[in-house]
Amino acid sequence: MARGGVLMVQGTASSAGKSLLVTGLCRLFARRGVNVAPFKAQNMSNNAAVVPGGGEIGRAQYVQALAARVMPRVEMNPVLLKPEGNLRSQVVVLGKPVGTLHAAAYQEAKARIWEDVTAALDRLRAEFDLVIIEGAGSPAEINLKARDISNMRVARHAGAPVLIVGDIDRGGVFAHLYGTYHLLEPEEQALVKGFVINKLRGDPSLLEPGLRDIERLTGVPVVGVVPWIREPGIAEEDSVALDRRRDDHGPFRGVDVAVVRLPRIANFDDFDPLEREPDVRVRYVEYPWQLGEPDLIVIPGTKATRDDLGWLRASGMAEAISARRAERTPVVGICGGFQMLGRTIVDPLGLEGAPGAAEGLGWLDCRTRFAPGKVTRTSRVRMDGGPGLLESCGGLTVEGYEIHAGLTEIANPAAWTEAGEPVGAASPDGMVFGWYVHGGFGSREFRARLLGNVARMRGKPFVPGSDEGPDAAFERLADVLESSLDIERIAGWALGGGA
Repeated sequence: MARGGVLMVQGTASSAGKSLLVTGLCRLFARRGVNVAPFKAQNMSNNAAVVPGGGEIGRAQYVQALAARVMPRVEMNPVLLKPEGNLRSQVVVLGKPVGTLHAAAYQEAKARIWEDVTAALDRLRAEFDLVIIEGAGSPAEINLKARDISNMRVARHAGAPVLIVGDIDRGGVFAHLYGTYHLLEPEEQALVKGFVINKLRGDPSLLEPGLRDIERLTGVPVVGVVPWIREPGIAEEDSVALDRRRDDHGPFRGVDVAVVRLPRIANFDDFDPLEREPDVRVRYVEYPWQLGEPDLIVIPGTKATRDDLGWLRASGMAEAISARRAERTPVVGICGGFQMLGRTIVDPLGLEGAPGAAEGLGWLDCRTRFAPGKVTRTSRVRMDGGPGLLESCGGLTVEGYEIHAGLTEIANPAAWTEAGEPVGAASPDGMVFGWYVHGGFGSREFRARLLGNVARMRGKPFVPGSDEGPDAAFERLADVLESSLDIERIAGWALGGGA
């Protein structure tokens, strides 16, 4: 069987920029006419997306496929771990949940899962000219190497040339590159073809002595210095990224949106389109004192609805939100946040923790019951109109996707799938709205109307910004990489024939 070329991007640490680099390289090679696909063996993230056919993969690999101009598919991320807390994760293999495992049990299961990983990669290589592989964390985590299925074991299976990327913004990038390289086995070191320094804010010429020295000390050249990209417009895969988001809690003239940072927050890239609106500020809040007086409060998705609802109450955040609700601050809930806004959440089998039930916030006439099975599908949703948040939204069609456990009985639906299934509800006064749809804010028309309604109710200015879409972000990212990487050398390694 013919096999396409491969290139692997590993990092000195999590959040070094692997996902961003793979995304940009996918677009860069795609616009050169290469049939390219992304791949990540194992992704640990509650930011997931639904591919055609209904399987789940990491949101980062979904976005990378779009950058590569190909249809996302489950083989691009054969193993997805969705943390549930207490060292437990739901394990999704080739798009389908296979169970929830404790960390130690999952380590034992890796031996069986490895066959799914290699088969998925081999299928992609049989169909594409090039597969760009993303590693996970660091290949030098020596306590985990014996059961590695994400980094050098994948590189060895594929015979992939490896780029190691380091984050200079954290400091100590040369030590990180040097230490990572020298903790690898000799056969692994042989696969490392180049280093990439990422997130440089200053003058690259100041790095020249270090670039020469790291090559002298390791024999590996630095094949690119990538500048800091302030707003790449690419979905983050890990909630750790929220620590680096703007945390300005001061006065703001436009629409101030407070997103509750739940302990098990999921699919927070739902709010990226809001952050790109010039008259909108998005704040992630964990404590009641941070809430302030926002114009819109959003309760996002979560991997553990009842547990995070308990946190909402124990932390005082539920009380703070209730106080703002009494002052007619609008509230939106998405997925798990939607479930919290209802009257009850019942989990008799303990599918998300111990069996039991919880009283919801009670602002929507909905009741959720957990049962075996999971809804994963792309959706086209028709909106009903109404007062408040949904004024002028009647008849809108919004595209998105659903990933949720639990079925919700909705007394007064406000949003419907094409098949006529209710997926959302609003309060009688229109000040609370919730639905199961992820990605809805990506619809410019829906986003503009909802935010326009918030601005009108709150007396704030709002003019919708331009909606260039993700493709323009992919192009900008590819342009940056084209100008900052030795791309011809990298292409030679990836596609063959290069030194």
